[in-house]
Amino acid sequence: MLTASAAASASAAGPVPNASRQLVVVTVPTWDSAEGLLRRFQRDSADGQWVAVDAPTAVTIGRAGAAWGRGLHPAQPSGPQKKEGDGRAPAGVFAIGEAFGYGERVATGLTYSPMQATQYCIDVADSPLYNRIVDTRAVGEAAIEGSTEPMRRDVHVNGDARYKLGFVIQHNPDNVAAGGSCIFAHLWKAPGEATAGCTAMAEPAMRGLLSWLQEDQWPVFVLLPDAEYARWQAAWQLPPLEEAQP
Repeated sequence: MLTASAAASASAAGPVPNASRQLVVVTVPTWDSAEGLLRRFQRDSADGQWVAVDAPTAVTIGRAGAAWGRGLHPAQPSGPQKKEGDGRAPAGVFAIGEAFGYGERVATGLTYSPMQATQYCIDVADSPLYNRIVDTRAVGEAAIEGSTEPMRRDVHVNGDARYKLGFVIQHNPDNVAAGGSCIFAHLWKAPGEATAGCTAMAEPAMRGLLSWLQEDQWPVFVLLPDAEYARWQAAWQLPPLEEAQP
């Protein structure tokens, strides 16, 4: 998980920390697009070039597209802004948090937390626990009142397998009320089906991604429309996608 000190080491030229050696890049055609491509990149040093790890894989994002989120990148006042319940995925540069799932363990270099039926992510904007995964055994049943995000969707939502495997995208890390919550990468319900604001993919793609991600490589997640990626690619020291060949 990217710590505050590592995040603070972002170079003056861009929001990706110098310590980062792994980059997950999702691009979509426009702000309103719900389908895109995910690419993986790695570098050997802070001065090294990003090198593509494999071919792009299909993903879906929010049903309404994307909007600027709160992460490692500077605030972007122009363009859509991510808000709670808008159906958009947060755009920008974000730290990657812990992995989660339904099983006791999974092959990954991230910290992994097996989810229990008592765990929820709080999407109630005025809750003091907003944008946090909590356990009712610790916080009590009243604390999750109104939340629509049980982490064991298979138990609570008719066998839904979307959270069987996933990881946290650290959007809105300071938990600003109504700024957007519970942003994950997870499995898609069906091929090509959009989400409420997360990034979704097929299970083989997720397993490959999780097995590659390593916490000590300070992995970072980037999501941008094509035009914004082209606009910020050089300034934020992101890999040029037209040259991205594994």
